[in-house]
Amino acid sequence: MTIWQQNEFVATLGPNVCRCRFGVLLLSFGCLPVCAQDPPDAEAAIIPAIADFQTWNWHAQNTAVLQGDPAFPAIYSGPQSLINRGEIQETVTFDLIAGARLWPGAEAHADFLTWWGHGLSKTLGIEAFPNGDAYKAGAGTPNYTFARLFVRQTVGLGGDKEIVPEDALTLAGQRDVSRLTFTLGRFTPLDICDQNTYAHDPHTQFFNWAAMAKLAWDYGQDTVGYTTGLAIELNQNDWAIRGGFFQMPRDKNGFTGDDQVFMWPRRGAFGPFLTSWGSMIEFEKRYHIGLHPGALRFLAWLDEANFASYNAATEILVDNGPGTDISSARAHRLKAGLGFNWEQELARGLGTFARLGWNDGHSETWTFTDVNRTASVGISINGTQWQRPKDTVGFAVVVSGISQTNQRFLESGGTDILDGDGALRYGWEQVLETYYDFRIWNGVHGALDYQFVANPAFNRDRGPVSVFGARIHWEY
Repeated sequence: MTIWQQNEFVATLGPNVCRCRFGVLLLSFGCLPVCAQDPPDAEAAIIPAIADFQTWNWHAQNTAVLQGDPAFPAIYSGPQSLINRGEIQETVTFDLIAGARLWPGAEAHADFLTWWGHGLSKTLGIEAFPNGDAYKAGAGTPNYTFARLFVRQTVGLGGDKEIVPEDALTLAGQRDVSRLTFTLGRFTPLDICDQNTYAHDPHTQFFNWAAMAKLAWDYGQDTVGYTTGLAIELNQNDWAIRGGFFQMPRDKNGFTGDDQVFMWPRRGAFGPFLTSWGSMIEFEKRYHIGLHPGALRFLAWLDEANFASYNAATEILVDNGPGTDISSARAHRLKAGLGFNWEQELARGLGTFARLGWNDGHSETWTFTDVNRTASVGISINGTQWQRPKDTVGFAVVVSGISQTNQRFLESGGTDILDGDGALRYGWEQVLETYYDFRIWNGVHGALDYQFVANPAFNRDRGPVSVFGARIHWEY
């Protein structure tokens, strides 16, 4: 799952203003700075002096990740355990992205994604999974999809203007700071909510799923990460509120109905529209401590799908044994959760971040991870400190747990999306990750990564596990 972000920095130099807007293309490894000095008589002249106006653009990216883990101790293994003999796996993604301006304020964007490869143990056995490009639908040969195909309409509400730099999902131009934005089509909720400057894109930052989004957020997506939906955002000078409504797949960890059209090989099914959906709302407050920007984001979400109740499913397993079909425990139910996301620049080139996530823990997972409570914190350091301004090093810690009803389900031999060791001696899953991303030449980066996982899939009878990784990434 790939996300793009942008941030603005304004510096006052005597009587004049130098306004730089850095479009951080998270398919690349740097910024695209544009800076011009204000004419002394008219700040409004900033806009034509700086802004390019694009009618179309195109971009491409390619990322390959190689990961392996040596053998580790395990008292037992189950149908969805991480293989404890050790293994090496590779994933590859390629995106071809194009955008075009339709009419004033409107843009259309398409992202054609090719992917192949598998995560460790076919993306099973660890909740904070160590490879963000390891889709749950692994493939031995290339698969194809329109990951994104959407229209965005921006409605200006007047007042100050800001520069919009080009990036993979945005055309360069200008817009009102105070604005309404509507996005309709196929994309991911992570394009809208839970963004973070320091931890969001596995192509250029941390590898782990927990750095992409809150692990406890069971958001609307197919098993690759994308779906059809509608998002609305109101932005003001120092705050924003945004939300969305998205299609859920009919089947657990499945493909959505539009995958029958936008994916090759074709697959998927539509769920009942009124009872298979995911929604979210997020409030963002931006601020500065001195010259250092920060942001607080508060998320609430509500889903409906054909969830199995953990209590009902556990009764079936206790009466009939592990591996028993639990479909009779399913019914269309609601599932809710909350989240918190924070980022803060501490000094130039040094930032910190944190996420908290919670869901009610009564029902099985439908699309993301089996986590019911999670917390993560980390730090990101730019290489300017050692004369490598295009390099980044990061450190993060992730702790995740589950509800008591979820514990009883796993103890009885249940399996969910990522976990299912056949038994359970419960413990919080704990992950430590560190990575170093370095520029090889313009547009091409490499990265080395290490992750230490204690109690994988909440099981104290397995692990700890060391995961070593390497990444090569290029973008145009």
